[in-house]
Amino acid sequence: MSFATEPTFQHGQAPKAASGTAILFCNLGTPDAPTAPALRRYLAEFLSDHRVVEIPRLLWWLILHGIILRIRPKKSAAKYASIWMKEGSPLKVWTEKQATMLRGYLAVRGHAVEVRYAMRYGNPSIASQLDQLKADGVTRVLILPAYPQYSGTTTASVFDAVYTWAAKVRRLPEFRFVNNYHDVPGYIDALADRVRAHWRVNGKAEQLLMSFHGVPERTLKLGDPYHCECHKTARLLASSLGLEKDSYKVTFQSRFGKAKWLEPYTEPTLIGMAQAGVKSVDVVCPGFTGDCLETLEEINMEARHAFLEAGGKAFNYIECLNDSPVWLAALAEFSVQHLAGWPTQAGANTQELAAMQAAAQSLGASQ
Repeated sequence: MSFATEPTFQHGQAPKAASGTAILFCNLGTPDAPTAPALRRYLAEFLSDHRVVEIPRLLWWLILHGIILRIRPKKSAAKYASIWMKEGSPLKVWTEKQATMLRGYLAVRGHAVEVRYAMRYGNPSIASQLDQLKADGVTRVLILPAYPQYSGTTTASVFDAVYTWAAKVRRLPEFRFVNNYHDVPGYIDALADRVRAHWRVNGKAEQLLMSFHGVPERTLKLGDPYHCECHKTARLLASSLGLEKDSYKVTFQSRFGKAKWLEPYTEPTLIGMAQAGVKSVDVVCPGFTGDCLETLEEINMEARHAFLEAGGKAFNYIECLNDSPVWLAALAEFSVQHLAGWPTQAGANTQELAAMQAAAQSLGASQ
């Protein structure tokens, strides 16, 4: 097997990156446009991942290319179009802003660390960003998934993409991988701050529903810790908010296919609550660090409609962490802990630090 050509290097040359240390902030992915062709490309990559769909490859290839990619892209494109922002897909917009602001928050703490964002599926790819970091002279990379709860379907798939890239590279950077942060105090504090801020403005509903992305139930039986980590996040958030056990619920959304997924399911639960007489509900999605199709369309449109149609009177969606200062500060502190022992200042100068700080302040002021 041949290896990729190494970047031009001269002994003694300083890296373009301020300290030679970088963070790659990785999210799931998004189509390039809310169109059927763009969705077909995106879904073909996403649903071809053996971490996402664990059934025999040949059988799944026939289903994927014979049925799903002929029908689903058009329907999904319409959903994306309903939440598309002028800057692009919400998931990409928020992931990019979080990466830029994280760089600035780290700079405020005196850490000259390059921060890039990448998508597991779609653009910019993990491989392309690692290529660029390597070309910039980065020799240490912290892989930081945007998923607080670990799952083989998400976190491990990000790591797979890094390993695949590494298998083709002669001179590898040092890597560190973050598995999860579902119970990190700063993350829980940021979630609680989001909910309290909503309550201060809108009041408190009868019930708080915490909706997490679903995965097939069989993954739990096979040893995936995702279900347990979601419930721990929920317990810690409820405790921080001072909620009694009967005043909140934990559900799972985004089912795909006919297999049994983690229960209880979000939309049927909301319908049942409305039919049982619950008139108002607050819904938060703790597993998503930035708003996206699953929160803006599936929850704030489809689930809202289902609850109100079933007799509910008030459905309040609480936005994701997005550009929350509490969240970005927590993410920066958490990152510093994982960067411990790596140079994060060598080669940095005052102008570089000032530029990174200004970038974070500018983005924060624009929100």
